[in-house]
Amino acid sequence: MENREENQKALCKHIPDLLSSFVDAFVDFSVSGGLFLPSQNPSLDPQKTHQETPLSLQTRYPAPDRLIAIGDLHGDMEKSKQALRLAGLIDGSDKWAGGSATAVQVGDVLDRGDDEIKILYFLEKLKREAMKDGGNFITMNGNHEIMNIEGDFRYVTKLGLKEFEDWAYWYCLGNEMKSLCVGLEKPKDIYDGIPLNFRGVDSEVLQGIRARIAALRPNGPIANKFLSKNVTVLVVGDSIFVHGGLLAKHVEYGLERINEEVRDWISGLMGKAAPRYCRGGNAVVWLRKYSDVEKKCDCSMLEHVLATVPGVKRMIMGHTIQADGINLACNNRAVRIDVGMSKGCGDGLPEVLEINQNSDLRVLTSNPLYQSKHKSYLDADTKEGLGLLITESGSKQVEVKA
Repeated sequence: MENREENQKALCKHIPDLLSSFVDAFVDFSVSGGLFLPSQNPSLDPQKTHQETPLSLQTRYPAPDRLIAIGDLHGDMEKSKQALRLAGLIDGSDKWAGGSATAVQVGDVLDRGDDEIKILYFLEKLKREAMKDGGNFITMNGNHEIMNIEGDFRYVTKLGLKEFEDWAYWYCLGNEMKSLCVGLEKPKDIYDGIPLNFRGVDSEVLQGIRARIAALRPNGPIANKFLSKNVTVLVVGDSIFVHGGLLAKHVEYGLERINEEVRDWISGLMGKAAPRYCRGGNAVVWLRKYSDVEKKCDCSMLEHVLATVPGVKRMIMGHTIQADGINLACNNRAVRIDVGMSKGCGDGLPEVLEINQNSDLRVLTSNPLYQSKHKSYLDADTKEGLGLLITESGSKQVEVKA
């Protein structure tokens, strides 16, 4: 009898946390376009809905058998999925199909498009599915993530604001549900400290702006849930990834230190302003010295930077749109992968970079121009994509089934 009563008390003790988890799943489903996020790790306590300490970030990974690099997505879910399918990372049901592959998305999910929150949820879903399948999906911070956390909304769309306004409705509704449960701490007001009005802001977008500030400011719910898990610099095998570019002073400052400090800032532990290496033209998320096709790539500077990171022989970057598609410079040391695929910023055809276990680079592309220019390399059957196999000695086109 005593054991039965003890079991009932133990069950009742967890009811508030179970309710909180249910409400969180309800809100996630409502704002993500109908996604249920898989459990991250069944061995973890399912009732824990927040991180008590900042999540540990890994900066360096060994070379996988297959590595995929994906450029800027800018709020375009359709193009994002096209790129992922081109790489064979998702199947027809939008589930992870990459097996043990590692995928890296180099930042700029936010701004210029209308599906920002939905993409954040979708990438989080893929992260969890990949992990269960022996793969890895790593997301990075771009300059537009940094800008939005700081409250710079110059490149947001009206529908992007509406998406955040809708998120705030469901999130606040979830908080109201939690507040009715005895045993749960009363949720904080997400709008605390945010003005009711802003001078010069049209009433049509006011609530969207307030919601976006609430969601993305340091320690905001969306910032914590997604962006605090992003890395800002990353080494995978013999490739170093960064959204803009790295200078020697950044490497000297410490790659791990940069990731930890940006994470702490996003988590609300370091004030409102971004770390100094994330601001200005020479910032890690803003630099264009190696990616601006209008100006000659500073190869000597790049060589010097790469020499300071043991085992690394190339830098892979987004940020600067490459109108002619993914390309290389400086004897294949600079790899530029932002093809402007979002409809809000170029509407380019999706391309992704593949690196195999032999460190050979291949561009997987959906661009039909390659089919017309290089017909002699194609079979008679129509293919969904092509690849350009890039080695130290040059490049040749190869067939890719996407």
